[in-house]
Amino acid sequence: MSIVTVQLGQCGNQIGHEVFNAICSDVHGTHGLCSQKENESYHDACKERFFCEEGAEVPVARAVLVDMEPKVISRTLSMAVRSGYWRYSDGSHFCQKQGSGNNWANGYSVHGPRHKEAIMNLVQTEAEKCDRLGGFFIIMSMAGGTGSGLGAFVTQCLRDAFPTSFVLNHVIWPYGTGEVIVQNYNSVLTLSHLYQSSDALLVHENDVIHKVCAQLMHIKQISFRDVNQVLAHQLGSVFQPAYTAAGGSHYSRNPLGDLMEKLVPHPEFKMLGLRNIPQMPENSLAYSTFSWPGLLKHLRQMLIANAKMEEGIDWQVRPPPRGSSIPSSHSTNKPLHFNTSIANLVVLRGKDVHSADLGSFQDPSLYTLWLNPQDAFNVWKTPRAFNKYEKSASLVSNSQFLLKPLDYIVGKAWNMFASKAYIHQYTKFGIEEEDFLDSFTALEQVLSSYTSL
Repeated sequence: MSIVTVQLGQCGNQIGHEVFNAICSDVHGTHGLCSQKENESYHDACKERFFCEEGAEVPVARAVLVDMEPKVISRTLSMAVRSGYWRYSDGSHFCQKQGSGNNWANGYSVHGPRHKEAIMNLVQTEAEKCDRLGGFFIIMSMAGGTGSGLGAFVTQCLRDAFPTSFVLNHVIWPYGTGEVIVQNYNSVLTLSHLYQSSDALLVHENDVIHKVCAQLMHIKQISFRDVNQVLAHQLGSVFQPAYTAAGGSHYSRNPLGDLMEKLVPHPEFKMLGLRNIPQMPENSLAYSTFSWPGLLKHLRQMLIANAKMEEGIDWQVRPPPRGSSIPSSHSTNKPLHFNTSIANLVVLRGKDVHSADLGSFQDPSLYTLWLNPQDAFNVWKTPRAFNKYEKSASLVSNSQFLLKPLDYIVGKAWNMFASKAYIHQYTKFGIEEEDFLDSFTALEQVLSSYTSL
């Protein structure tokens, strides 16, 4: 089944471009480390998922690009053509001459309704090119105006227009010391609205990816492109073809559906995090060897200690005995920094993948009491290596990983709201104080639900 990617705002368009680049780099590389038959099967599944041929010399991305300013889209389209490996469809983009001014309400209440028909026509056209539509992958940020406000509006429209298709939002969490003074307002409004219309939110934190660039990739002067390439690598490591337990000898037909089925068992819990190991500069790969036991030991500890990288993991954190789990993370019987999971998915790619022992991820003490541990953990595998890594492992987790960042953003936004700071900038576009209060209430419920695991 095919995935239609919707790239929204400057951030969404830049990341989307790097995602397609990473996928093409993976497909065209000679580093599959598997049989020719396996490689061909992998290529076919990837192309059906992300590209259509359209009679072109190179594959055409199944994507719609939207921004309220033309500059980023123009650059994105030309960079794709220059790659020589792929391009965007000629009529798949929409832009205007005026942005949203970092104002969520402007994106949601003004640009959204005004341009709904044009944007949804583009999406409909792209969806009709799919023999089988698996769903929509929406890439957007939370801090600005277009990606967040228009993104929330478009997500709602997709849910209404395609009620049986899966909708996954990839959301970029703003830097803690961001430059947008109202980013916490924008974030609260974005998250609360997406929670109503999206099937799941796959969250990446800018601060975390920045650390990966600095500490793992050893990049001295970190650019947005460096950050986006790390994000794209992590996304590709999950969404490139893999075998599911139920799929047998065929690559997963609908990765979005499989992801939702395994990781989102209840609509109260839609927050997904992604970790991927190893990550290192390409020139270090030749001097590095990895074993499945080592990779999985690190990945498991990253999960339970809520570490975002394989460096600096707190190895002292241990899951509490199963019988002592208390339904509150504020209990003294449960370590505050232990990260309880609802469900986890591990994706393994590369050499000797079928020898990997994943028993440690099936430990019932890692999971909430209300779900059967056998249903809470799943694995996808392929012997086909990913982007030059002989062995690599990714973890998509529905867990308490976002409790602190979410609590921080809600708290900061509430303090501003209590003093009525900048509220007038939103009310002039039709977002009232009542809308803010509804958003705070919705996110307090999300916090409460995750806290009680």
